Amino acid sequence: VQLQASGGGLVQAGGSLRLSCAASGRAVRAYDMGWFRQAPGKEREFLSAISWDGSSTYYSDSVKGRFTISRDNAKNLAYLQMSSLKPEDTAVYYCAAKRYYPTTVVGKYDYWGQGTLVTVSS
Repeated sequence: VQLQASGGGLVQAGGSLRLSCAASGRAVRAYDMGWFRQAPGKEREFLSAISWDGSSTYYSDSVKGRFTISRDNAKNLAYLQMSSLKPEDTAVYYCAAKRYYPTTVVGKYDYWGQGTLVTVSS
């Protein structure tokens, strides 16, 4: 499974961005997807996850109500819609994939995209 995250950029506080994660490989539609971020000097942080069929979603408290995860299995894409962005949301954002069940645990994901930088200016 190969993943490619895109959609990052510079945005003002209060603005919105939509990140995309393009997935390719065998049976990729059967994978649960997660979004994470890592700010300089900090550990990688779970943000959101979605089950393979989109029926279940999970969010960290830090983004609940501001970010929305979704997926389009017909296009092999996952999305993270981010709104009401804050300067503390500045980080490199990663998508990840795993089988069998979504989880918040970074180490449980088997495949990772290369990351896309989101910078939120105040």
